Amino acid sequence: MYDVRSMKADEFINDEEILSTLAYADEHKHDRELIEQILEKAEPKKTGRGVECAGLSHREASVLLACDIPELNERIYDLARRIKLAFYGDRIVMFAPLYLSNYCVNKCVYCPYHQQNKEIPRKKLTQDEIRDEVIALQDMGHKRLAIEAGEDPVNNPIEYILESIRTIYSIKHKNGAIRRVNVNIAATTVENYRKLHEAGIGTYILVQETYHRAGYEKLHPAGPKHNYAYHTEAMDRAMEGGIDDVGLGVLFGLDMYRYEFAGLLMHAEHLEAVHGVGPHTISVPRLKRASDIDPDVFDNGIDDEIFAKIIACIRIAVPYTGMIISTRESEECRERVLQYGISQISGGSRTSVGGYAGYTPDERPHDTEQFDVSDQRSLDEVVCWLMEKGYIPSFCTACYREGRTGDRFMALCKVGQIQNCCHPNALMTLQEYLEDYASPKTKEIGEALIAREIQNVPDEKRRQRAIDYLEQMKVGGKRDFRF
Repeated sequence: MYDVRSMKADEFINDEEILSTLAYADEHKHDRELIEQILEKAEPKKTGRGVECAGLSHREASVLLACDIPELNERIYDLARRIKLAFYGDRIVMFAPLYLSNYCVNKCVYCPYHQQNKEIPRKKLTQDEIRDEVIALQDMGHKRLAIEAGEDPVNNPIEYILESIRTIYSIKHKNGAIRRVNVNIAATTVENYRKLHEAGIGTYILVQETYHRAGYEKLHPAGPKHNYAYHTEAMDRAMEGGIDDVGLGVLFGLDMYRYEFAGLLMHAEHLEAVHGVGPHTISVPRLKRASDIDPDVFDNGIDDEIFAKIIACIRIAVPYTGMIISTRESEECRERVLQYGISQISGGSRTSVGGYAGYTPDERPHDTEQFDVSDQRSLDEVVCWLMEKGYIPSFCTACYREGRTGDRFMALCKVGQIQNCCHPNALMTLQEYLEDYASPKTKEIGEALIAREIQNVPDEKRRQRAIDYLEQMKVGGKRDFRF
């Protein structure tokens, strides 16, 4: 039986409820009156405190996703644009993945790290090698990392992950510093989540792969990850361990996308109902080619049009949640979906273990890649491109460092007030990037953008303080100002 507040995976992600939802969506996908009512419910509304959005249930959002009436689909995209603008503005947060180890004991059929793959060399970074990788990332301009590792209790125990986090945070190179380490590792125990929390991680990210239990067990034939319930209930254990920023995700292309969409939103509803705060982020990766992995073997791939609509509908359903897209996607695809809901992107990424240190921006080691990178531009090229498209690249980590996480972050975000901090913080961290790492072209474009956008900080006192901080960066060489 479906129960959003249950702690059992099969009850808060209930197969019968999802199938009933999909049938309901098919029945009403041409129901103009209902679709217009759903869109009206999701409209951003001004209040005395700012802007508020009601969001949508998994069933309502599934109706929008199924809708095939062209003019109503345009309204869906337009609404997603306006919601994104209301809560995230034109800011796009930048990050990079850092792969620590590709040792793995699982046999996931879609991942090249699976235990039976003999094509790739196995590698685990030493702490000295991690230091080299972090310095290389700092020299690019990154301030935020997402660390990745295969599941292997012998080669990648929690002690190795914790030591690696300590190493990353300890490295100060020139003006570089990694200020936020997000963690994407396998489902683990409450005790280990508590250790990660105490280590000062940002967001704990765990992609579900698929919410279809039978499909999940077939895709994970052996290894600890075979346990569907343990994996799906991981976020509840993470929150019990003190981690209040968690990130959900689905690997689209493994199973039926509408099933995954409904399951993803049900998971978000569960976290909100039980813990009082939904996911901090939602990731939307698509299955890509890699060593020993041919995505054409899977028959559930989705095209760019469906992908864009999924993102738009997620943004409407969970308006306050950050959305992440990686370099799995092409420049063209990323440009399109930025407007519909994406708020975080990677740049200059390497998906190999040890892929940064010792390589030029044009060199890419492929032997230990987890997936093929589609957008192969450098971080500077991505930053410049974003600004040319009217976005503000942000390297901000202020909310995490000021304790605005979990329900404290959402309380501000849900009325649009987080922008009073985020806008000047984005501009100040962009100024850091321009001073320390940018090419001449990028710096010229960025200086003009900051001069324009600083005037859009509504509070006069905060605007003047931000202007003073920017001047101290340029003239006095100071860094790390934040609100």
